[in-house]
Amino acid sequence: MRARDVMALSPIVPVIALDKIEDALPLAQALLAGGIAVMEITLRTEAGLKSIEIISEALPEMNVGAGTVLNAHDFKQAVEHGAKFVFSPGISEELIQTSKELDIPLIPGVATASEVMLAKNNGFEACKLFPATLAGGVEILKAFAGPFASMVFCPTGGVNLNNLNEFLALNNVLCVGGSWIVSKQAIEEKDFEHITTLCKEAIYTIQGKHLSHEK
Repeated sequence: MRARDVMALSPIVPVIALDKIEDALPLAQALLAGGIAVMEITLRTEAGLKSIEIISEALPEMNVGAGTVLNAHDFKQAVEHGAKFVFSPGISEELIQTSKELDIPLIPGVATASEVMLAKNNGFEACKLFPATLAGGVEILKAFAGPFASMVFCPTGGVNLNNLNEFLALNNVLCVGGSWIVSKQAIEEKDFEHITTLCKEAIYTIQGKHLSHEK
């Protein structure tokens, strides 16, 4: 699987910080029930790595990857625990080389033209725009489309149900990332049905918008 393949799995990539390992599998099942077969579990919490491992072993139909990967050590740990891909908030030579060494898709974070150039010149043509709205949102992605016509992006940071279609309408956006779809409160209350509902609501919003454009 290449980075583009990861980003094409779903128009929405849920970004998840899990505090309890026991919530990993029910959450993954809730996302699948809502029509989303990809999830980015961040390494911001101690439960992150073990959660990736549990899901990758018990639910192979869920494409689970690691987020907030900052260095080679994080990257290797994530892969050892079953991560199929890696998201990072930034880009570095260390991450680039580790991705090539392990042959695991890396979607590096970029926020400037220079960072996009670094990615492109190292063979990476799928990046995460982060933090998306602070970095310039829809307008910077439109600007990137000229000099970086082959690049595609996953805007993350400030993306929500109200603006996701503005991003997805752009030709150089394959998907969006966000934490709104996995409510922290819902996880704490173990209300996984609500998370499934949020997934279905988001997918319906996207499909409804695209259908209206086709008309």
